[in-house]
Amino acid sequence: MSLLIAALCDDQVEALGALARHIWLQHYPSIISPAQIDYMLNQRYDATAIRQHMHQPGNGWDVAQQDSSLIGFVHYCLDTDPQRLKLDKLYVHPDWQRRGVGAALLARVEAAARRQQRSVIQLRTNKHNHLALAAYRKYGFEIVAEVVTDIGGGFVMDDYVLEKTLA
Repeated sequence: MSLLIAALCDDQVEALGALARHIWLQHYPSIISPAQIDYMLNQRYDATAIRQHMHQPGNGWDVAQQDSSLIGFVHYCLDTDPQRLKLDKLYVHPDWQRRGVGAALLARVEAAARRQQRSVIQLRTNKHNHLALAAYRKYGFEIVAEVVTDIGGGFVMDDYVLEKTLA
């Protein structure tokens, strides 16, 4: 497998949004409603918003490519706590899961945290997202809190907060 992990380029933003939509429509219908999936995709994968994030200090958008196709991505950003880096998004196309793509993307996040002298990576995932919870536990993340957040549109996120302390 000739996997390439690199920073997201401006001309890849629309492809990233399409990949996110494909992954979410495959993964989330058993976890959240179709209406919430649509709402969150429109909110989080707007091309203009992604391009703005790309140029903000402390934000990282990295993509995994197989040949010229995007097969996964990760977004991380600074947290208000100077010791933490927030892992905001990590997704891998279902056909490429369990092949080391997620681990490679996570390694990029850990490297970014170390460069920024952050000792903890924090993320949130839906309490019913059992596949993600198992994967994150495998890579050393532990549940540290439960949160319910109103995200507008009549929807809430019912999440676990997970953290990993870097050695």
